[in-house]
Amino acid sequence: MWQPATERLQHFQTMLKTKLNVLTLRKEPLPTVIFHEPEAIELCTTTPLMKTRTHTGCKVTYLGKISTTGMQFLSGCTEKPVIELWKKHTLTREDVYPANALLEIRPFQVWLHHLDLKGEATVHMDTFQVARIAYCTADHNVSPNIFAWVYREINDDLSYQMDCHAVECESKLEAKKLAHAMMEAFKKTFHSMKSDGRIHRNSSSEEVSHEFESDDG
Repeated sequence: MWQPATERLQHFQTMLKTKLNVLTLRKEPLPTVIFHEPEAIELCTTTPLMKTRTHTGCKVTYLGKISTTGMQFLSGCTEKPVIELWKKHTLTREDVYPANALLEIRPFQVWLHHLDLKGEATVHMDTFQVARIAYCTADHNVSPNIFAWVYREINDDLSYQMDCHAVECESKLEAKKLAHAMMEAFKKTFHSMKSDGRIHRNSSSEEVSHEFESDDG
């Protein structure tokens, strides 16, 4: 049915007004909020988190060091100092003594990381230069689990002394593995020093390390 323009306009205005009233009174649902699972949220902080450093090596019980005399280190030369260190250790040890260090043998250095009561590495670390190691062995009568090495320690006045260091491993096999690893580190150090000219080119690793022992067992 045809309607005049004014009537159609009035009808449209009435419908629009009615719809606006309905929209105003209707309670629309709140928008949906999606929450992520806690593990999917990455928290940011202004202070960096300290990451625990991990070290590779063999867990050992460091028995200590003792000065030794002589310049020729032959088979059995560490037996006496190791016995002294072992006696001091057994006087204070309990039935089950936890490892207190981590021995890490590298091509040019040996790192002795000291562990805390929780068995974690501390910032305290002893460093030994492989070139100053005169002798090492895992063959000891007092205990087959002991690995020892003789180290040339240089003092502040440039004098030096020979110290015997010893560690107790978890097994005889671990002690022998350390002896072999030390020998390999010595060979790499020797070849590096030879190529740099710090060792006479006619010298061989056998001549330089004639007193350096690694027990195969």
